[in-house]
Amino acid sequence: MKHLIRTATLLALSLLTMQSCQTPSTPEGKTICIIGDSYVRNHRRPVEETWHYKAANKLNMTYHNYGRNGSCIAFNRDKEGFGPSLLERYRQMPDSTDYILVIAGHNDARKVAGKPDTLHIFRQRLDSLCLGLRTHYPKARIGFVTPWDVPEEGFKEVNALIHEICKGYEIPVYNAATQSGIIVADSAFRKQYFQGPRDQAHLNNAGHDLMVEKGETFIRSL
Repeated sequence: MKHLIRTATLLALSLLTMQSCQTPSTPEGKTICIIGDSYVRNHRRPVEETWHYKAANKLNMTYHNYGRNGSCIAFNRDKEGFGPSLLERYRQMPDSTDYILVIAGHNDARKVAGKPDTLHIFRQRLDSLCLGLRTHYPKARIGFVTPWDVPEEGFKEVNALIHEICKGYEIPVYNAATQSGIIVADSAFRKQYFQGPRDQAHLNNAGHDLMVEKGETFIRSL
């Protein structure tokens, strides 16, 4: 039954996509919602320093930030003080939003590392998130941004599943692990562009500036 619902939803969404493609659209003046973890919230620094805020500002978009430190795509972390998963809170975004960027997966990678059963749960819940986004926001232009190329177990698996599942829902993916130029494994790079020399997730203001043009290009591509 779930497979039939998913198939019917994708067929309906494909028709909507075909219709929207007949009318070219630009992001200028539109509303964009960014949802995710501390990549989105910007950890201990102001949201205004993030590349997605700066890109949206350049594009004259109305910007909404739904980032939460420690948030996972698939796993509820209420007991750890980090709140519910994206799957549980994506409906916080307004129904009328024009663009959605999901930037997450870092915390999931650490949850699934070396745990095949947990990785399977991640796959299922990521699929449910993509279906939910497509169903609840049928006219929104949706994109996904992967975590950086963090040299830890679990990250390659999570990045691969993000590409696989998003492809099934025709959700474009920006592969920040290979396309961003953010070199997490380089200590000198982290010292210059991250919020701390041991930080593997959070860019500082200068680090975000490296991503603004790439982020703007990705938003336009949606």
